[in-house]
Amino acid sequence: MKKANVLWVILNLIFLIIFNVIFYVLGGSDHNLSVWISYGFIHISYIMLLVTPKLTRKGKSASLFGFSLYSMSTAYFLFEFVVGIVFILIAPESINAALLVQLCIAGLYGILLLANMISNERTAEAEEKRQIEIAYVKDASIKLKSLLARVDDKEIKKNVERVYDAVSSSPAKTHPALAQIESSIVQSINELEYAALAGNKGAVASLANTVLASVNERNMRLKSLN
Repeated sequence: MKKANVLWVILNLIFLIIFNVIFYVLGGSDHNLSVWISYGFIHISYIMLLVTPKLTRKGKSASLFGFSLYSMSTAYFLFEFVVGIVFILIAPESINAALLVQLCIAGLYGILLLANMISNERTAEAEEKRQIEIAYVKDASIKLKSLLARVDDKEIKKNVERVYDAVSSSPAKTHPALAQIESSIVQSINELEYAALAGNKGAVASLANTVLASVNERNMRLKSLN
């Protein structure tokens, strides 16, 4: 285990060690059930605080997801700690109040946590979909723009510009049904690049027309799919 991980484990254990030492030194081990219920709920809330980072959805907004979940778990722990300490100090004979109050707090926290996690999942999935949608137009446009900067022949450059204008102005939105034609367009652009750098004007003109036709077909099919 790495030193940093060991230090984090020690840091996380500090509260548990101090809390348990104070609990047993000041109160001993002879308590009624309501105290042990409160003792357990305090530990559960702290454990949830520790495991919350593991519940964070990975993605572009992971830091935002983590902050919202961790803030919720922190609030739950602090609130439960105060409530739990109150019940430990009062030590009621009946378990009803201690159990029901802390169970309701835990239940509300669980509902809010799950609702937030579901929302984060949807947001992350939407981000992933958006990244997929912009990849085709973005990557193809970057490749063509780079090619324009490396081509000196006016005729070749004009054909590449036609393709660049058509691709860069295409809708970024995509559809799984368009994967094959988009892959074909990218492959044709690669061939166009090789031909342009080789100075093959005939091949460039032919490939440019092929790409333009495919781009137009792709955009028309996209409209029909929406």
